[in-house]
Amino acid sequence: MPVQYTSILEEHRATREAVGLFDISHMGRLSITGPDATAFLDRLVTRRVSDLPAGHIRYGLVCNPAGGVLDDVLVYGAPGPAEVWGDHAALGVVVNAGNRDKLVAWFKDHQSGFDVRVDDHTHATATVAVQGPRAIETVDRLTRGAASALQNYRGARATLDGRPVYLSRTGYTGEDGVEIICPAASADGLWQRLVADTAPCGGVPVGLGARDTLRLEAAMPLYGHELSDTINPFEAGLHFGVTLAEGRDFIGRDVLASAQRSPARRRVGLALEGRRAAREGTPVLRDGQPVGVVTSGTFSPTLQRPIALALVDPAADTGPLTLDLRGKALSATTVPLPFYRRPR
Repeated sequence: MPVQYTSILEEHRATREAVGLFDISHMGRLSITGPDATAFLDRLVTRRVSDLPAGHIRYGLVCNPAGGVLDDVLVYGAPGPAEVWGDHAALGVVVNAGNRDKLVAWFKDHQSGFDVRVDDHTHATATVAVQGPRAIETVDRLTRGAASALQNYRGARATLDGRPVYLSRTGYTGEDGVEIICPAASADGLWQRLVADTAPCGGVPVGLGARDTLRLEAAMPLYGHELSDTINPFEAGLHFGVTLAEGRDFIGRDVLASAQRSPARRRVGLALEGRRAAREGTPVLRDGQPVGVVTSGTFSPTLQRPIALALVDPAADTGPLTLDLRGKALSATTVPLPFYRRPR
């Protein structure tokens, strides 16, 4: 996936106004099979999956014993077809590309005591995300209405242009849309068909640059920025991604129960003055004293102003702040997240 196909601005606007096509085949796709598949994953993921129905999808995190995030993942209940997830997969898991090897090793290191099998289907499959206000109608034309039949965070088998695929109503842009998982052998034909079908309404392929500006406007975390093995989910503002119900015992649970009561840092949204963007690592100050650090920043094409996400001291998560941009002070104000919310 290139940084850009044409320009970041053009690709960003196309996704907000029409359709953006994302080749996200670099994302890892794993299957968990066996009698203990559900119990196994419930032990490793912060979100409860023991009651995950077929066709439902849940966002969760995999943490280390100290509560730091090893990765954020999507868990798929009883996915299919076999050409995508393998035979008899009880659960599917989509992980970040840079964390795939680490997560596969982590899962296999914790298989003891569970009758499960972990398979990596990443190289045998591909994923294309279709995102934007005209995404659903586009995919509906090729799947006989299968996309619009899905609620958010639901998935189903489908046939797209004669190819077996798995559709999920998920995405990483803040827009409506679907992600399409298919066998690798079908990927090029599927991509070309989607490019041809979306072009008349202004759809374009989108690269990593616009993917980052889109997800940042929607305040979606990026591993290595808002998430890491030293940042816990409550510091990152991902309370919804953790189930601390009585009786649950997942790796990192006790540390996270304490972190929920008194997180050491909080993720905040910042609106900056002027047009200069703050980058990762920029110090955040209050009254001249360091209170945090920027984790992601950009100039928002939609809002036409610089925005940033930062981790700050809980006592400094409201009101005016100052950013130290290489010795130059820049005023910033905390604002509600997300920065952008799509029209309903």
